Amino acid sequence: MAVSLHLAQQPDADALLSRSPLAALVGMLLDQQVLLELAFTGPLTITQRLGTEDLDAHQIAVYDPDAFAALLSARPAVHRYPSSMAKRIQQLCQYLVEHYDGEAAAVWRDAADGAELLARLTALPGFGTQKSQIFLALLGKQFGVRPVGWREAAGPYGEDGCHRSVADITGPDSLAQVRAYKQQMKQAAKAAKAAKPAAKPATKTPTRTTKAARPAK
Repeated sequence: MAVSLHLAQQPDADALLSRSPLAALVGMLLDQQVLLELAFTGPLTITQRLGTEDLDAHQIAVYDPDAFAALLSARPAVHRYPSSMAKRIQQLCQYLVEHYDGEAAAVWRDAADGAELLARLTALPGFGTQKSQIFLALLGKQFGVRPVGWREAAGPYGEDGCHRSVADITGPDSLAQVRAYKQQMKQAAKAAKAAKPAAKPATKTPTRTTKAARPAK
């Protein structure tokens, strides 16, 4: 299945994400606390600074940690927290080398069903349940990776026709819809927090005072 992602909103970056499973994984890993477009442009920036055409899990896994952190920190930085993310990317690549011979696509290639695929994704360093469900939805909706039960395993992100996450972005219009949805969720969370009654201060149980002992007669 030919894949044509539009997550970075930058042709060269999106082309790399579309052809490189590892780049897609790394982009998903970077997608936190920064603009989505910056996160998914990150893999291209890393390949350019490495002087390669694609990311190689074996190369990154054994790269000098300080040098790799410096590579991500060079201006413009790949992420808001480049050193932390450099460590996470190396941990991800080391895990892929150890468990999948460095091949990112092997994570999902032969998964028996959605539950197994979700378990494999959540086992990856840096991938919690929510991030794993979003990536699983991306695999199903745009990569054609659809083992039995994949929508159920992806939770709300697997729903057809929704605009909740990167899995639903196919261009500028859908990107705007996903952003609008996330903004609505933030506003709803703030409203719920504001409506929650403040906790009453704990009342202290009065302590019984004992009378001073009378002097013996």
